[in-house]
Amino acid sequence: MSSKLIEQIDNLRKSMKAIILAHNYQRPEVQDIADFTGDSFELSRKAAGTDAEVIVFCGVHFMAETAKILSPEKTVLLPDEEAGCPMADMITPEQLEKEKAKYPGVQVVCYVNSSAAVKAGSDICCTSANAVQVVEAVKKNRPILFVPDQYLGHYAMGRTGREMHLWPGYCPTHVKIGVADVRRQKARYPDSKVVVHPECRPDVIDEADEALSTSGIIRYARSYQGNTLIVGTETGILHRLRKENPAVAYVPVTERSVCPNMKLITLEKVLWSMEEMQPRIKIPEPIRRRALAAVERMLEL
Repeated sequence: MSSKLIEQIDNLRKSMKAIILAHNYQRPEVQDIADFTGDSFELSRKAAGTDAEVIVFCGVHFMAETAKILSPEKTVLLPDEEAGCPMADMITPEQLEKEKAKYPGVQVVCYVNSSAAVKAGSDICCTSANAVQVVEAVKKNRPILFVPDQYLGHYAMGRTGREMHLWPGYCPTHVKIGVADVRRQKARYPDSKVVVHPECRPDVIDEADEALSTSGIIRYARSYQGNTLIVGTETGILHRLRKENPAVAYVPVTERSVCPNMKLITLEKVLWSMEEMQPRIKIPEPIRRRALAAVERMLEL
C-alpha cells in the first residue's frame, strides 16, 4: 500500500473538510483510511451529524443516496459510479406503484437497501437491525407490502406473526450461503457459534445460532467468549472483526459470499474522486423530500 497515496488522501480530506465513510464490506485498505466504518444507515446518520462539507461514501449507490437524503447541503461522492446494488435494482418505482395497486390501502415497508425513488414511494423505511420493530409498529388494519428483500421480509414476518406481501428481491451475495455450508463449518468447529445476516435464506437462518445485522454481528463478536466464530455475511466484515477482537478466530460460512460491487472501490479511486469531486450524487428535491419522510417515520420509532 502506498503511503504517499494515503498521505494525498489525508491532505485532501483536511483541505476539503471531507469525511470518508466505509461500509463493513469494503476492502480492508479502504476501511482502514475511513473516518467511520459501519453499516449504511449508521454511516449516513454519523455523516449528517458532522460539520463535514464533503462525504466520500465508500459503499454502493443506494448508500450514498441515503447520505444525500439526510444531508442535502453536503456534497456526496461515490468513488465508483458502477458500484450499484443488484437487490436495490430488482425493483423500480414503476414496479412498486403497480404492486401497490394490487392491495387497496397497502402500507409499504421499504428496506433501506433501495433507491431514493423507491423510498419515496414507500410509507416507512427499515434497516436489517430494526425491520422487526418497524413491522410490529405499522398499522394493524392495513395490508403490508415489504420491498425489496423477500428474505428480510420473511424473517420479520416470522418474528412478528404479521402477514405481508413480499417483493421477490434478494441479495445475490447472501443467497450464495447455503445450509450445507453452515453444517460443514459447524462440523469443523463444533464448539463455535454461527451468526448470519437476515438477508440469508430462511433455512440458513434456521440453521444458525443468531441472525443479526452487520452492526449486530460486530456487537455480538465484541463480547464473544468462544475461540472461533462462524460468520455468514459478506466476507469484508471479517477484517473489522479481527481488528476489534483479535483473540477470536473468525471464519466465513463460505468464501463465496463476496459482493463484487463492494470491492470496486480502491484507494486510487478514492483519491481520484476527491481530486475531481466526482461522481456526485444528485437526487431531485421532490424525491429526496418524500424519501426523507419515509426515513423519518422510521426514526420516530
